[in-house]
Amino acid sequence: MSEPIEQWVEQLLRAYDEEEKMTEKQMRIISAAIEVFAEKGYAASSTSEIAQRAAVAEGTIFRHYKTKKDLLLSIVAPTMSKLLVPFVLRDFTKVLETEYVEFKDFIRAALINRAEFVRKHLPVIKIVLQEIPFHAELRDQFFDTVAREASKRIVPVIEKFQKTGQVVAVPPITALRLIVSTAIGFLLARYMLLPDYDWNDEQEIDYTVDFILYGLSPAGRPQH
Repeated sequence: MSEPIEQWVEQLLRAYDEEEKMTEKQMRIISAAIEVFAEKGYAASSTSEIAQRAAVAEGTIFRHYKTKKDLLLSIVAPTMSKLLVPFVLRDFTKVLETEYVEFKDFIRAALINRAEFVRKHLPVIKIVLQEIPFHAELRDQFFDTVAREASKRIVPVIEKFQKTGQVVAVPPITALRLIVSTAIGFLLARYMLLPDYDWNDEQEIDYTVDFILYGLSPAGRPQH
């Protein structure tokens, strides 16, 4: 089970600066919007349904947010800059600070850690991932916050394993992109696309680790 949406709202509100305190109605609107956006996606959601769940008049939403997109941005933007970055690094620090001799052990630990992160925080992560492809503002902010900060921490780990000959000598950022693409593919399928599939999580993580290792192993790499 993911964390209750109410906990995400509390964390989101605490992330705002002191001068951005919300009214009780705004908190209800944000909570309802998170629920509706997570369930239906931004495009299929309506402000009337959000208002109904928040127990406010639809006009109240537009007094606080000029458009539905403003409401979306008020959730996703601070979520990425003030919640996801600290959460990504906080929860991932123990993986990054552990000394792994084998690259496969690092990848396995990282996948297990990220799967738990997604499982716990699924509602808002779902909104972020669903909407980033369709909103340039969200894409730019994601790469300026989450992606850039995470890559600064992970690239040195990849370079370490390249020096030991366990990762092929490609640009470290390219290796990171390939790892992240594979990991996100697994996490999207597991928690968003096919959540009701009969998953054997341990086995699927092993398959994903093997796929990454085979693709990035120097052994048997064709010469160009």
